Amino acid sequence: MQSLQGSLLIAGPGLIDPNFRRTVVLVAEHGPEGAMGLVLNRPSALIVADVVPHLTDLVPADDPVWFGGPVDGDAVVAVGDFEDLDEAAALIVGSVGFLPAEADATRLAGAVRSARVYAGYAGWSGGQLEAELAEDSWIVEPSRPEDVFYADGTDLWSGVLRRKGGRFRLLATMPDDPSLN
Repeated sequence: MQSLQGSLLIAGPGLIDPNFRRTVVLVAEHGPEGAMGLVLNRPSALIVADVVPHLTDLVPADDPVWFGGPVDGDAVVAVGDFEDLDEAAALIVGSVGFLPAEADATRLAGAVRSARVYAGYAGWSGGQLEAELAEDSWIVEPSRPEDVFYADGTDLWSGVLRRKGGRFRLLATMPDDPSLN
């Protein structure tokens, strides 16, 4: 099994689970025991100042907290683009990694270029993600740091499909509800 850590999972057109329909997931960890990822394109109505005010030195106070996935919605996961890689709790891909759980935002301010906060995460047990890939539920694409911090995450699904090219460019134009077409 090849690890997909650092890759993007783009929801395929047949994936109708409301937790993942038209999502882009960054695979943060992937091994024989399972996988963990973060949905990158679902902002919530919550804002950083209300959920994790101690991180407002790293993340603008009025930025949304993003829906990271359906697992443990009370868990807060923070990801940053690190200038100083040694400050990351664990790297995901390139300079993107997890902020330490007990992050001192003032100290990290010089080590992190940008950061984003997620509530919950996506999780797969051993072999589950591989089965979903075999069913064509997901389209795999290499990630770029800018994907994680995409300004308007709601357009990320179609943007990454267009970038992938070929037949995926056409899929990117699919309306949210094809029955209305």
